[in-house]
Amino acid sequence: MAARKIIWSSRAKIDLFKILDFYYKRNGTKTYSRKLNSKIRLSVRKLMKHSDIGVNADIQNVRNLIEAEYNIFYEIKKEAVEILTVWDSRQNPENLYIKD
Repeated sequence: MAARKIIWSSRAKIDLFKILDFYYKRNGTKTYSRKLNSKIRLSVRKLMKHSDIGVNADIQNVRNLIEAEYNIFYEIKKEAVEILTVWDSRQNPENLYIKD
């Protein structure tokens, strides 16, 4: 199978930024945020060739890739994988919003 392109939704970009910014403010340094960003992006890159590695979510056509405490919700398209949101699983699940 050919590698699919990764597309980040604006929501996913904002969610990831908020997570990284939280740790930057909490720790007073970018070290952990950089490490976490690399870890999440490495997991996302795996989806390029192995888009089916995540588990099915409760929403049709949406899958969930778990990386430590983070859930990466994505949708497989014909030639791309769209990252819908990045969710810290320690948050209140009632606030989870995946797809428009």
